[in-house]
Amino acid sequence: MNEDIEIVLRCGAWEAVVAACGASLRGVTQNGEPVATGYRGKANKQGGQGDVLIPFPGRVGGATYTWDGETYHLPQTDKDGPNAIHGFVRTMDWIVAEQSESAVRFTLGFTGAQGYPFPLDLEITYTLSDTGLECAFAITNTGTVAAPVAAGFHPYFTVGSELVNDDTLTLPFDSVLEMKQFIPTGTIFPVAEVGLDYQQPSTIGATVFNHCFLSPQRDDSGRASVVLAGQGKTVTVWMDEAFDFVVLYTGENMPPEHQRRSLAIEPMTCGSDGFNHPEWGLRRLEPGATFTGSWGVG
Repeated sequence: MNEDIEIVLRCGAWEAVVAACGASLRGVTQNGEPVATGYRGKANKQGGQGDVLIPFPGRVGGATYTWDGETYHLPQTDKDGPNAIHGFVRTMDWIVAEQSESAVRFTLGFTGAQGYPFPLDLEITYTLSDTGLECAFAITNTGTVAAPVAAGFHPYFTVGSELVNDDTLTLPFDSVLEMKQFIPTGTIFPVAEVGLDYQQPSTIGATVFNHCFLSPQRDDSGRASVVLAGQGKTVTVWMDEAFDFVVLYTGENMPPEHQRRSLAIEPMTCGSDGFNHPEWGLRRLEPGATFTGSWGVG
């Protein structure tokens, strides 16, 4: 299938554009104003906008990992180093399994890939309501052995500011992974120790974000919420208990016209390089088992 199928979802003041290519999120608006920045036509994507990152989000250092005593070698798909990045499914054609005016469910029978011989059945469901967008995932192991599994998402958000510098960020995560050339060193710092404490509303200013945060503070429903505010508007990105990590990215590696124009807030079920640090949220999914979770914006 080569046709780039885009679907427009609507509910009240909300509208979202999604696509069968990669089950991608190509934009969200409220009252006609952008909430999640987007694009139309897959050739116009920048910086992973709206990608679904399965079976691993972020990078796998050296494109190599060990699972149940066996070492696997992934394709080196990272333009910034000899690593694998963001899984396999963001360029695949998914099936539109169900569709209504305000919701769509995509499915994919993933048969495995180089360095990842683990077949999975995947579902991504986007649903609009009066309160915003919800994105739910389900990953089922259809193989005969346990599989390493994680999920992540790569949306960018805006409150309409020319740059995010003047926006206010609330990021209720206690810790951050130390990185060297985009790969975690294995050291975890309290956010206050490295100048990345946004647990109380703070102006972003000149802070350059390309960091993976962990140890979320959750509300009584189990959700962790990252809040971006400015221009009299507020965008809240919430994550359920499947997501213990979030990456924030201000887009410095994107073309100049896209840098710091929006903020990537990337829900992730495992940390960057989680395949080499399974203690950072990597799921061991047994044959026939299903892993689910959801996040959203409102």
